[in-house]
Amino acid sequence: MESIQSSSTFAGNLLSDDSWKSALDGVTSVVSCVGGFGSNSQMFKINGTANINAIRAAAEKGVKRFVYISAADFGLVNYLLQGYYEGKIFIPVNCMMQRAAETELLMKFPYGGVILRPGFIHGTRQVGSMKLPLGVIGAPMEMVLQHAKPLNRVPLIGPLLTPPVNVKAVAKVTVRAATDPVFPPGVLDVYGILRHSQQK
Repeated sequence: MESIQSSSTFAGNLLSDDSWKSALDGVTSVVSCVGGFGSNSQMFKINGTANINAIRAAAEKGVKRFVYISAADFGLVNYLLQGYYEGKIFIPVNCMMQRAAETELLMKFPYGGVILRPGFIHGTRQVGSMKLPLGVIGAPMEMVLQHAKPLNRVPLIGPLLTPPVNVKAVAKVTVRAATDPVFPPGVLDVYGILRHSQQK
């Protein structure tokens, strides 16, 4: 596996084309985990438009692989956080729901685009000077729910039973997807992420 090296830091705004495109010069792989919360319009702009801009710019610059950290489909929760999910996952087109940033990625990177759809990601989170051990809740839930896949098909509540996944597993699969030219393109749900994270 290749090592990832960065010799400089670059600041830019994905909603302003000219502020960051030069950062893609000579880049072979891009990972986007851009996302945020706010009003529905803010969430759509951050989760959808910003990622679509990054995907288009990377394709124009000749980037070979693009890994996009999207979000699992949680059914009813999607409705409550509509702007977040419309941006990351869905956009209404001709009265049908289409995947916005995901669709753009698969069109622009049919052979090197990978979409990861984790649900709740657990690990230790730093909030100010305090560390929140999310794994205390997430790890046991992951252990139980990863074996309860048939429950995901239960109407209304099924998607809420999607197992959490450890941040290290998501990171491992992300790096493999970005650096391994034979990593299969397409969409990986939580179960795919867990499967690939266990491979050597």
